[in-house]
Amino acid sequence: MIKTFSSIALAGLIAASISGCGGATPAPKQEADFRCKQENTLAPTWTCTPMVEGAYAGVGTAAKSAAGMGHMRRVALANGRSDLAQQIKSQVKDKVEVFTRATGAGDQETVDSVSTAVTKQVAKVDLQGSKGVDSWTAPSGTLFMLVTVGESEVNKEVKNAVKTSFKNDQALWQQFQSKKALEGLEAEFPSE
Repeated sequence: MIKTFSSIALAGLIAASISGCGGATPAPKQEADFRCKQENTLAPTWTCTPMVEGAYAGVGTAAKSAAGMGHMRRVALANGRSDLAQQIKSQVKDKVEVFTRATGAGDQETVDSVSTAVTKQVAKVDLQGSKGVDSWTAPSGTLFMLVTVGESEVNKEVKNAVKTSFKNDQALWQQFQSKKALEGLEAEFPSE
């Protein structure tokens, strides 16, 4: 009898706990919102991820200024060019290292010296070909500007800098002259 009573009590306890949990409504799942937002406001996608086909792209910003929109445009353009310069410097360094390793141009020290020389020469290249191609004003009055420079223009400068750097060491230049090396350079830095 005690066993039966214990079994009934246990079954009742289990039924109560199950029905008590079953009535709860699960919390609604919140979808992640990956749309581009600036200042908690939907913004053009390029303000978050600057991308333009066939060009290096960067974003410059300028806070609202009593000096006026002309001043803000100049500041945003300058900041965008600075962003471009950093991106190009980083990409050039990566591409030159990959290129020099692939062509067997020497040990790590040589790769570093070639990469450094090319990066310095490309950094001196004026971004005169860069231009603001789009702009957007945030609710606070901050101006966002999309700034681009043609990939082929930059890549031509990079190739010239690589060739100049390799010419500084005749042995490396001879390796560079090989057909495979020239094809590799063209693949890394397409300019047409």
